[in-house]
Amino acid sequence: MAVSRFVERFAADLTEAGMQRMAARVFAALLVSDAGALTSAELAERLRISPAAVSGAIRYLSQVDMVVREREPGSRRDRYRLYNNEVWYETLTRRDQIVARWESTMRDGAKVLGPGTPAGQRITETADFFEFVQRELPKMLERWRTQKAEHRAAEARQAEAG
Repeated sequence: MAVSRFVERFAADLTEAGMQRMAARVFAALLVSDAGALTSAELAERLRISPAAVSGAIRYLSQVDMVVREREPGSRRDRYRLYNNEVWYETLTRRDQIVARWESTMRDGAKVLGPGTPAGQRITETADFFEFVQRELPKMLERWRTQKAEHRAAEARQAEAG
């Protein structure tokens, strides 16, 4: 029951951030599954939703590269698996491309509005923020990878010593 509550809470957080509700629920269910993969029937049962709802959510998650479809060995059933363990890294990397487009659009808008106008100043500040995000995001993601590698190395040393 606590796991179900967590899935729903995390799905609500994802929905609030802009993800489709069913896609958020399916993603959260896959994230908490030990294998990181479930069949359509398993997802429908765990989330108490229709196969059609699962199908629509999987379609969306596949399009945004958060989930992949794979054939269950020796079966005709598909399993849906998280794209990889770096789904957050990949998501932020894709966001960086979006932010670059936004910055470009804001720069164009600032030219149209004029830098001396209040609207032009707001648009310029927005473009500056997007430029900052683009510059800092790769550094942040690299620090994350370093931290993750250090953490895994420490866990491995503990396992060997223990």
